[in-house]
Amino acid sequence: MSRFKQVDLSKIKTISIKGRKSKVTPKDFGKVFEPLAQDFTGFIESMPDILAAQNLRALVRDIVRARARNKPVIVMMGAHVIKVGLAPILIDLVRRNIVTAIAMNSAASIHDVETAMWGKTSEDVAENILDGRFGMSKETGDFINTALSLNFYTSDCGYGETLAKTLIEAKAPNASVSILTNCYEHNVPVTIHAAIGTDIIHQQPTMDGAATGELSFRDFKTFANSVKDLINGGVVLNIGSAVIMPEVFLKALTVARNLGHHVQGFTTANFDMLRHYRPMMNVVTRPTHLPAGKAGNKGTGYDFAGHHEIMIPLLAAMIKLEMHSHARTTRRRK
Repeated sequence: MSRFKQVDLSKIKTISIKGRKSKVTPKDFGKVFEPLAQDFTGFIESMPDILAAQNLRALVRDIVRARARNKPVIVMMGAHVIKVGLAPILIDLVRRNIVTAIAMNSAASIHDVETAMWGKTSEDVAENILDGRFGMSKETGDFINTALSLNFYTSDCGYGETLAKTLIEAKAPNASVSILTNCYEHNVPVTIHAAIGTDIIHQQPTMDGAATGELSFRDFKTFANSVKDLINGGVVLNIGSAVIMPEVFLKALTVARNLGHHVQGFTTANFDMLRHYRPMMNVVTRPTHLPAGKAGNKGTGYDFAGHHEIMIPLLAAMIKLEMHSHARTTRRRK
């Protein structure tokens, strides 16, 4: 018996997401940009070939080169990426076989599920925290926690695959803008990495710590399996995760190398509004570094500071334009 008391969640008062004030709906999401139908080339060519613009072009070339060589392009992301309406942009890259794996923190999966099921997400924390209603949306907790609990006992699926399948089975009304369902339907690994106690579903009576931990652990192993293929090529993008995903990535990389996979010579890039310690060290610097005198292929790390809702649509459009240019050049050579 533990000597320490635990708060009793059985008397928690939940609220309905249907009546909850939310700040984001699918109509606020970004639209897919089609550079072939619009004059985007001139815009790209007008950018200075200096500093961040130069690095962004280089990153785009690395991504296109990686896919041409069938190397992974892995996207790691925080919840803010979905909150600012970027799901359609990332889904488009998945459908085009540009992004080969997506890993997210569990807050991102909550926004994805809420949007897919009820067409709204991102509650007003400042308003709801005053009386203990923050994070108490019953439908959100019931949907995610129940799905995890059931699959803990009945399957060997991980967190991401479980939620994706559950959304599909529930015929989620807005599944078209769900990263989870689109990854599953295109056979792209989508993994969710939980830190218990950080998310709204963890404070509700349906929370099952064993199921949450086990399914997140399964996803860690799935993610490490994607990371192991970053050998002499491939790209890892970290978008808006300051702590969770950089830490998970560093451990997955260690696992891959420990198991004998020579994961070197790949590209990493961090996109965020502010520069933080862990993304710089665990994504941009350490994974691509080789000590002096150490044999192997040194990688390249980039860091881009800017708002996601501007930087990621720009990146995606540049990738598609470069893919088209690369394909055209390849056809001419043949």
